[in-house]
Amino acid sequence: MAITPLMPVYPRSPVRPVRGEGVYLYGEKGEKYLDFASGIAVNILGHGHPHLTKAIADQAATLMHVSNLYGSPQGEAFAQRLVDNTFADTVFFTNSGVEAVECAIKTARRYHYAGGNPHKTNLITFKQAFHGRTMATISATDQPKMIDGFAPLLPGFTVVEFDNLEAALAAVDENTAGFLLEPIQGEGGIRPASKDFIRGLRKVCDEKDLMLVFDEVQCGVARTGYLYAHEYYGVTPDIMASAKGIGGGFPLGACLATEKAARGMVIGTHGSTYGGNPLAMAAGQAVFDIIANEEFLAGVRTKAERLRSALEQMLPNHDHLFEGVRGLGLMLGIKMKTDSRAFVAYLRTRGLLTVAAGDNVVRVLPPLVIEEAHIREFVDALSAAAADYELPAEAA
Repeated sequence: MAITPLMPVYPRSPVRPVRGEGVYLYGEKGEKYLDFASGIAVNILGHGHPHLTKAIADQAATLMHVSNLYGSPQGEAFAQRLVDNTFADTVFFTNSGVEAVECAIKTARRYHYAGGNPHKTNLITFKQAFHGRTMATISATDQPKMIDGFAPLLPGFTVVEFDNLEAALAAVDENTAGFLLEPIQGEGGIRPASKDFIRGLRKVCDEKDLMLVFDEVQCGVARTGYLYAHEYYGVTPDIMASAKGIGGGFPLGACLATEKAARGMVIGTHGSTYGGNPLAMAAGQAVFDIIANEEFLAGVRTKAERLRSALEQMLPNHDHLFEGVRGLGLMLGIKMKTDSRAFVAYLRTRGLLTVAAGDNVVRVLPPLVIEEAHIREFVDALSAAAADYELPAEAA
């Protein structure tokens, strides 16, 4: 057979981890990597965190899955914790970020249906966004790499320029259900929205009874130094998708909503076989034991300032490669003057793991438990790699 056993939809790199410890990964032959990718913002406590692994092991030995046909003491407890720590009044648990976004889309549309406005189905979304790879979430973007070959796309989405309040407001019509956006675009190049933009969307949603839906799959769960990024903007959404870091590496997502926004989500409107299983709930609780307090969040902000400052001091030494740093907290992007994907691949050969993003950006997404020594190690190794890097022929 010509096809590989693993469906070849990923351009997999030569990095083949078999073990993780703290902020490091180890390959099949013992290769050591400093992991500033964190499974794309997932492993926020690093690898093998003792509190998380013990919680998972203990729960696995007790009860893993029973289905949502039965009561869920574990799900009720973690949902209550999320409610106590966020804007939300209710939570639906999923297994992934894209499932959380799907639930958010359904919740926004069902809100208007339940209110007697079934025509209000259209969500205004934004260029360079990434919400996942289901049919609904690729229909919410205009990126050819996401949608080519998957027509017909689903109706109900209007894509406008990100961080352009005028364009967003101009797209509102009688069929608009609300806005769906990442407060900080991740795949699109670590692009934080402006406060005026976010606050302007909140204002029009309040005025026109629309749903403000945040996709905080990548930027949420302490990544920015806030429990959720919208806190930085001083704005609360009506509905929010969360995932990635929420399970610390265990598959877990959540759709959070206010009581008002969830008025249409009644028995029979949504479901999940695995969502909210006891094992996932144990992982989520363990993560929140560590991160859901001001001391931890303040520590993330302090580490982020040190990392950003160190990068900003180093980058001018290689101004043929780098333009600058963007982002918030430990969700940083290094804007390059050349192909970021080629440079990320080169960094892997030097034992550094980062992630490429749009707009020729290198995503820097370390575990939130990094220490000062890891910051120095990363910046020193990045600088040494930049000094040795030979630009591709077409960029030279």
